[in-house]
Amino acid sequence: MNQESAALARSSYDSTSVEAPRRRFRAHVAWTLAARVLILAGGLLASIIVARTIGAEGLGALTVINVTVAIALQVGCAGLPSANTYFIARDKRELAPVWANALLFGFIAGAVLALAVACLVFFRPALFGSVPVRLIFIASISIPFQLVTLLGLNVFLGVDRIAQFNLLDAVSQSFILINTIVALLILAAGLPALVALNTAASVLLSGVIVFLIARILRKEKKRRAFRPDLELLKRMARYGLKFHVAVVASLLIFRADLLIVNHFRGEAEAGSYSVASQMAMLLVMLPGVIATLIFPRVTAARDIDGHLITRATRHTTFIMLIICLVAAPASFVLPLLYGPAFADVPVQLLILLPGVYLVGVESVLVQYFSGTGLPVAIPLFWLLTLTMNVLLNLAFVPDYGARAAALASTASYTLIFLLVASYFHTQTGNSLSKTFILRRGEMRELFTLFRKGATRKAL
Repeated sequence: MNQESAALARSSYDSTSVEAPRRRFRAHVAWTLAARVLILAGGLLASIIVARTIGAEGLGALTVINVTVAIALQVGCAGLPSANTYFIARDKRELAPVWANALLFGFIAGAVLALAVACLVFFRPALFGSVPVRLIFIASISIPFQLVTLLGLNVFLGVDRIAQFNLLDAVSQSFILINTIVALLILAAGLPALVALNTAASVLLSGVIVFLIARILRKEKKRRAFRPDLELLKRMARYGLKFHVAVVASLLIFRADLLIVNHFRGEAEAGSYSVASQMAMLLVMLPGVIATLIFPRVTAARDIDGHLITRATRHTTFIMLIICLVAAPASFVLPLLYGPAFADVPVQLLILLPGVYLVGVESVLVQYFSGTGLPVAIPLFWLLTLTMNVLLNLAFVPDYGARAAALASTASYTLIFLLVASYFHTQTGNSLSKTFILRRGEMRELFTLFRKGATRKAL
């Protein structure tokens, strides 16, 4: 074989070896996105049923209960779910001790969190407005089981079992719709029955996940013993706590404003703002999927130069622009679905849109740092952003309500985007155009994929 032929063969091999993982990643993104669409469609339908059967106050109360549990989970998980993914993706042989550590932590920390929520409700019920105390008690029982589920789902990411991850995530969220239909439409039993069914579903799903991971462990030959490893747990905790600060701060920015609106403006306005927030979360679904799947890949590849992330970020920047442009006029349909009490939702969502666009792009870009050890600067950026968000909400929500909460969120999302983007440029040397602007060939590739998808649907 002459040198020209050899070079051609190497070029062909490199192209094939690079394209195959890209096709696989695109397939994973497509399936995960499809699962998330079904999940969010179910959640949207469930919230419509709640709004139509027990009103804006009932939807606001349910949202406050769910947000309370979600905040407890994220505050108490100490970043261990992401540490699971990080350490397993780096070395698959760590699966058994990582999962043993996760189970030990999940049930102990989960029980402590459930007790903490119960004490908070008992001693400071005013924080939850007029939401019935007994319902928050019932929901708090699910916390240890939801924590184990969260830890288990991240194990599936670490071992690259994306299909099982999507299926279990979809099943978990499908219970929301199923329980809503059973409790409110079939039994007409109201909010207490719905909260009780959701708690029971959490217990059931955690058991299924423990069983499935046990099966994976039995099939693994090259692995360490299944028992807690305190030294490994310390390393997981060091990574997890840094990740934890960023996640908790982002969660509070995404969710705490709803509690502030509920406290100062009442359940009806909180119910309206919960719809705008839910739509905002829907819009960042695709970048969230990309971020979830790119994280273990960056970790395994040790992507120091940022090649994987810049490519993913360029695509996200372009696609998020299209999503937000479509969402702007579509927002005016929401009051027709939810009813007259939700007439202000389009304005709230329009205020959120610029921030949603930027935080969607940031959620992908920041995975470069998550997958390469997570420098302390990232959690510090989130703490700074959280401080600004809380101050803005406390200053303006009492007088201006949900619109002020939406504006505070957009300002916060803009700040975290600017901080992460500038830090990425400083650390990697990648230019802003290389990081955010889609290349001509990539644009053609996207449109080709779109045409192929449209042709398959037509056939």
